Amino acid sequence: MGGIWWSEDDGRPAGPVAAPAVELGTRRRPRVRPPPRHRSPGAPRLPYDPRHPPVKPPLRPRDPRRPHQPRSSQPAQPAQPPRPPRATGPAQPPRAPQPPRRPQQPQPLSRSKPTSLRIPSLRLEAPLIGLGLDRRHQLTTPPADKPRLAGWYEGGPAPGEAGTSVVVGHLDTRTGPAVFAGLSTLKPGRLVEALRADGRTAVYTVDAVRMYEKAHFPTQEVYGARKRPELRLITCGGVYDRRSGYKSNVVVFAHLTKTVAPSRHA
Repeated sequence: MGGIWWSEDDGRPAGPVAAPAVELGTRRRPRVRPPPRHRSPGAPRLPYDPRHPPVKPPLRPRDPRRPHQPRSSQPAQPAQPPRPPRATGPAQPPRAPQPPRRPQQPQPLSRSKPTSLRIPSLRLEAPLIGLGLDRRHQLTTPPADKPRLAGWYEGGPAPGEAGTSVVVGHLDTRTGPAVFAGLSTLKPGRLVEALRADGRTAVYTVDAVRMYEKAHFPTQEVYGARKRPELRLITCGGVYDRRSGYKSNVVVFAHLTKTVAPSRHA
């Protein structure tokens, strides 16, 4: 039963106040509040407040070391088994390695008198004169008063011809170093050029530089006939004796590797 009632005068302006309605024999039901929407495990239950809805927990940051894999709405396909290799017939046996091709040897030249000799690595350029044999059948040498001359043995092949061409020169004289002073320092692989009267140049490559005692000089090894064009440069070397001169000879072994035709503008 309810209605309007007035409060006692306490000095404040009076106003109507709603009297609570009370029903006899009934109880007021408590308001049931819904549980919070998001609750992490182990968190205490909090009363739901519509003015302050619960905040979603922050997402866990992604590990930068793991590659990002986008989610796909399609179900994952099962892995396909590897395909067997295609049959290509019988296996071919490996090819045997081909041996390196040897450089073609130049064709020997016809006979022509040599005019000069050049050794670029020694900065040597010397005119050539013809030499022969003395009464003891030993090879003569260029005049001692002309230390810059070298001599070619005219009784043998000319430079560029097939066989062994021989060129000799002095190591030194009483006046100082001579034409072949640096011959013992020549290294294998260096070039020796022989210019000829016909305008062609026979280019030789050094194979070896050796020293022999004159008492045991290997005549056949040095002067022996060869099928290909070869060259021998000979001078003195070894120990020097005032009475008999040098005890040894220095010999350069070379073979023909190139021929140069005469220049049109020469």
